[in-house]
Amino acid sequence: MKIGQPSLIRIMIADDHALIRQGLMKILSLDPGISVVAEAENGQEAIDKALSMEMDVILMDINMPLINGIIAVKRIKESRPDMAIIALTVHDQEEYLLELIQCGVAGYVLKDVHPDELITTIKKVARGESFIPAALTGKIFKELNRLHTANKVPDLYRLTPREMEVLQEVAHGLSNKEIAHKLFISEKTVKNHLTNIFQKCGVSDRTSAVLHGVKNNWIQL
Repeated sequence: MKIGQPSLIRIMIADDHALIRQGLMKILSLDPGISVVAEAENGQEAIDKALSMEMDVILMDINMPLINGIIAVKRIKESRPDMAIIALTVHDQEEYLLELIQCGVAGYVLKDVHPDELITTIKKVARGESFIPAALTGKIFKELNRLHTANKVPDLYRLTPREMEVLQEVAHGLSNKEIAHKLFISEKTVKNHLTNIFQKCGVSDRTSAVLHGVKNNWIQL
């Protein structure tokens, strides 16, 4: 969540099943720091509301009518690149995960997630962090390694040693403030490094930058 915004996390739930939306609303209503401000039952409605209403996080189902969640994420991020979107799905196939990360989702949560983990994930992405379940990380890197072997691309835009340090700490899950403290630099300097990292990697979020760094053997998890 951006500096200056209210502490209340405003959420939209996008899912074509009314029972799931109601169940999620009931779970999220238990946390006083979260407010569901909108619902959407298809991808087009999710896009329209994301571009016309004030919200911080979107829980986006992948399989929806009219426009699926993946396309909806792409269109929302084109107009609102700072929007935090969590993919909410029953699927755990690598191709879904990679495509969603490339689209710019901040988190990926399966529908059998424990309510506490869902709320924790929402709060993390609202702070600008990213989340992928530990059970799925192995699948991601297996697929990335396969793609990297099949399509080797020269590293034209190498990171500086300091940028690699910052990216390594991002991979460890540290916030900007924690990175600044650990590396003895200001939080503003961390943000500047991240901006440079995103540009060099051709990405727009922390998760994609980490995946890019791992794929190119710049950092390790």
